[in-house]
Amino acid sequence: MIRWAPRSLQARMLLVSAVATLLALVLAGAVMAGLLGRFVTEGLDRRLDAQLLVLASVVDDEGRVDRARLTQRVAAFGSDPGWQWRIVGPDGAIGAADVPTPPAGPPTPPAPPAPPAPPGPHPVEAKAVDGGALHARTITLATRRGDVTLTAAAPRAVIARPIEGALAPLLMALAGVAALLTAALLVQLRVALRPLRRLREQVAAIRNGARERVDDDQPAELAPLATELNALTTDNAAALATARASAANLAHALKTPVAALAIDLRDQPRLAATVARIDRTIRHHLARARAAAVNRRVATPLAPAVADIAAVVERLHDGPPLTIVREIADDLGVAVDAQDLDELLGNLLDNAARHAASRIGVTARRDGRSVTLTIADDGPGIPAAARAQVLQKGTRLDERGDGHGFGLPIVAELAALYGGGITLAENAPHGLSVTLTLPAA
Repeated sequence: MIRWAPRSLQARMLLVSAVATLLALVLAGAVMAGLLGRFVTEGLDRRLDAQLLVLASVVDDEGRVDRARLTQRVAAFGSDPGWQWRIVGPDGAIGAADVPTPPAGPPTPPAPPAPPAPPGPHPVEAKAVDGGALHARTITLATRRGDVTLTAAAPRAVIARPIEGALAPLLMALAGVAALLTAALLVQLRVALRPLRRLREQVAAIRNGARERVDDDQPAELAPLATELNALTTDNAAALATARASAANLAHALKTPVAALAIDLRDQPRLAATVARIDRTIRHHLARARAAAVNRRVATPLAPAVADIAAVVERLHDGPPLTIVREIADDLGVAVDAQDLDELLGNLLDNAARHAASRIGVTARRDGRSVTLTIADDGPGIPAAARAQVLQKGTRLDERGDGHGFGLPIVAELAALYGGGITLAENAPHGLSVTLTLPAA
């Protein structure tokens, strides 16, 4: 990327537009000044040529100047400051001394009785005595006694003043046009870049789990990008599903046999230790596989998931009558995959049901970017000194039932994969309160 270029596309386009507009204004000003200068100069030349005609009318074929007629006709020139005229002939010079005169050539021999037509006037640029620039027109008349040179001059400012006076409002008008064009460009940029902003919002929604793909209806320039993004999300979803399925299949295939083997060998410490080491190794690699397969962009409603797991736990519970009370808002969701959420809830509610006397309370609330889920039972609870111990794999404080001591550790590992956690506390007056923290959807 060019170092001096702004990072914003909109800023780059505005910069290019500003430079192009400035160059256009300079070019337009130069062109207009040239055109105006040409028109003003042509008008001035016509006026000076008219004065040369007046001067030529007082010169006869002998090169003599009729001074009386000259005085009468020169009076019609007006008294504009800086305007001057001069006649240079065989009898000398008449008029202003600082009017430029073409260099004199060799004497012209006497002409035949019918002299040729004189050449037309031509421009002369020179400096006046006071240092000011003059624009003059001159013509040479051939007479019998020699050439007569007529010159009419005007200050160069006569050309500059109307150009400056006309350019100022023209440049102001151009500046207004440039401002309107800039405003129109800003509107065009906002309209043109709106699909890009919408595409960015859709990609952010995919990352947050609010949607699964971007819209296919995009401008022609963005349509290929949208297609590639949708293909990428589809491939990622397929790879994630494959990884999750592989990890789940391996977990189901190994968890039950290893747990059964550990129970069978619990009276043989040496073999039981070996099985425990095998179990730790399996769970370590399963945890790594699940960490790679965790989808943090999903959004799973919490209330329906709790209701489904609670109904299964109540139906399969074979102890005293059990009531599961739920207080969860319908619009509350967590950024946890539905299968992982079922495993979290299943372990916690199954554990609470095996120890509860008659009641389990399930509540949830949103706390900023997290959701706090609390499952409290009215069972015997766990002593404070032993609560950290039960979060370790294979630890059972109650040998009743068919548990293997893996439920709470699995919950702790899975919650940590999603950036959450689990805490154990007392449920007054008696029982256990398990608080699960998960990222909010």
